[in-house]
Amino acid sequence: MRYIRFPRYASAAVLAIALAVYAQSSAVKVKSDEIGGTVSSPKGPEAGVWVIAETTDLPTRYIKEVVTDDRGRYLIPELPAAKYTVWARGYGLVDSPKAATTPGKLVDLKAGVAPDKKTAAQLYPANYWYALLKIPEKNEFPGTGPKGNGISPSVTTQGQWLHLIKTDSCESCHQLGNEYTRTIPEMFRSLDSPAQAWERRVQSGQAGNAMMGGLGQLGLERATAEFGAWTTRIAAGELPSEAPPRPQGLERNVVITQWDWADPKAYLHDEISTDRRNPHINANGLIYGSPEESRDYLPVLDPVHSTISQVKVPYRDPNTPGQPKPLQSSPIWGDESIWDSHTTVHNPMFDERGRLWYTSRIRANDNPAWCKAGSDLLSAKITPLNNAGRELAVYDPATKQTDMIDTCFSTHHLVFAEDANNTLWTSTGGGGGVVGWLNTKMWDQTHDAKESQGWTALVLDTNGNGKRDPYLDSEMKVLTAPSGESLGTSKAIEKTADPAHDTRLNAAFYAVAVAPDGMIWGSVLGFPGGLVRLNPGPNPPETALAEYYEVPFNNPKAPVQGYSPRGMDVDGNNVVWVALGSGHLASFDRRKCKGPLNGPAATGQHCAEGWTLYRTPGPSFSNVKDSGSDDSHYYDWVDRFDTLGLGRNTPIVTGNSSDSLIALVNGKWVVLRVPYPLGFFAKGMDGRIDDPKSGWKGKELWTTWGTRTPFHSETGKGTNPKVVSFRMRPNPLAD
Repeated sequence: MRYIRFPRYASAAVLAIALAVYAQSSAVKVKSDEIGGTVSSPKGPEAGVWVIAETTDLPTRYIKEVVTDDRGRYLIPELPAAKYTVWARGYGLVDSPKAATTPGKLVDLKAGVAPDKKTAAQLYPANYWYALLKIPEKNEFPGTGPKGNGISPSVTTQGQWLHLIKTDSCESCHQLGNEYTRTIPEMFRSLDSPAQAWERRVQSGQAGNAMMGGLGQLGLERATAEFGAWTTRIAAGELPSEAPPRPQGLERNVVITQWDWADPKAYLHDEISTDRRNPHINANGLIYGSPEESRDYLPVLDPVHSTISQVKVPYRDPNTPGQPKPLQSSPIWGDESIWDSHTTVHNPMFDERGRLWYTSRIRANDNPAWCKAGSDLLSAKITPLNNAGRELAVYDPATKQTDMIDTCFSTHHLVFAEDANNTLWTSTGGGGGVVGWLNTKMWDQTHDAKESQGWTALVLDTNGNGKRDPYLDSEMKVLTAPSGESLGTSKAIEKTADPAHDTRLNAAFYAVAVAPDGMIWGSVLGFPGGLVRLNPGPNPPETALAEYYEVPFNNPKAPVQGYSPRGMDVDGNNVVWVALGSGHLASFDRRKCKGPLNGPAATGQHCAEGWTLYRTPGPSFSNVKDSGSDDSHYYDWVDRFDTLGLGRNTPIVTGNSSDSLIALVNGKWVVLRVPYPLGFFAKGMDGRIDDPKSGWKGKELWTTWGTRTPFHSETGKGTNPKVVSFRMRPNPLAD
């Protein structure tokens, strides 16, 4: 708050006039499509708190959120005509009473001060509660199994345990630490122990088998004991040891808009608003989403009119696999199967013509003959493929037609190159052992899926002669989930390098990105995991060469240790940015490498100097001493075109336990937190420029709620997934 200095002997009348002038000068002025005012508590004006406006008067639920300035003032801009409920929320406070209003009004809000730490902590992000989970001590690893300490013998370090209880298993689909997960539902409270309650709750619903698999990776006995003790201590009154900070500086300039889409039993994985190579494509146009295992439709948002719709996703083969039945009944949905997808659409992308390309399952897993040994297709001759779990599709909004494209390789993420063929590169999710691509120019001309595609194994130049030679092949033993996604338990290089031969990696891409220099980068899940740089060469099936760079772990040359990459992107300077399960955002700059990048010694940990690890904000698990926050980071994205307003090439990582997106701006963190509903969990994101002439209003970052459990959020059962827009204005009152 700014204070006024008055003369020592000023009269009461002078003081009254001065205060009136000050009040008038600090008042918020609103236009007909805005709501503004001040937020205060018994302590005075409240800076850095959120003001939320929500309406159900529009065709779909609409929420807009802003932050107060240093004098407690707020301005919510560009509101569609409707009746709104408006209230304030902030750390250390109790939500203000909700006010009914319409745009064009001034609304002052009075929040209460939280009477105690327990009340205040109910608004904290999930990671502040998750930090209370006790992690087994370093000296307890490797695990000794069910008859020993209950930790799986395959978990050899504390870091490996951490990567599994975070993004690579327990939090790959939803938060842990929100109100729903930090308490035991009534349905399970009669079981004999908290550990049994946890084992039973994890079996609930259609993902029960997958979640039990995650507990099995950790060691069922120890994992359920620790989770049971965690919720028991919280039930007994244990509280987070620290409070999150309120938004500061640039964080107060954010304007967040949310729209409901899809349906309350669906969940989303990603959205797309534009061509990532050109953010002007599809300006003011429709936003499309990918509902993965939940639905055989693409949810669609028209953000201009706040309307939603759906595009049906077809599949070719009636034997295309569907979704499993619930393993056990759940407290929320009982025995109901709420997911019914066959196509398991994972990741969408726009092309330069405004068409939507996406990864989609169109048939059963067995590949056509032309993918297998004996085919005349070059890729199949070199690296035959017998199965694929997901293929490709393209939807043209102009004709409303969908083409299904058979691929021999499985698809997971996809990205366009900036080349003459508009090559569409895909990852496989971590399994499959290859990287595939589609020549979309050839596909458009011929609609011949066989001749338009190719793939390659990941081959290291172990003998260091600069070309691809016969390599030591090994059986691809990447353990994967039913979706084809790696479980991160396999070594990328299984054998000692033979300097006389090249080496095939026992790995494939999870994330995939094309660098400005034309190189293809991918992340390799696992522990410690790493990055692969693929140089396609003139004829990729037989010339592509890979380089493998592990995240520095137990590496004396690295000042900060980390592990477990997942989402990844490349900036305009060919620097790779990757989200780590260790609680870091990391950059890798190949130009900093000092030693040979190929040859028998280039087996992963040979370029620690190329890595820089940035610990993300928030608490750590209380008994973990190594660097890294307890936050979970699913994906990241580099804003090459400054579509958010924080500068070109700004890396942004999802804060999946902290209700946020987190940007690294000039070496400092900017946390853009979604205050309502609690439970925001993003995956993919992109940025679009709708009108370059309208300043901050004409560009924004888009994402979606990517949690598989929107019903775990603050608003509970019946909550729809949401599309989320982030805009950065020059100050908290800019309109």
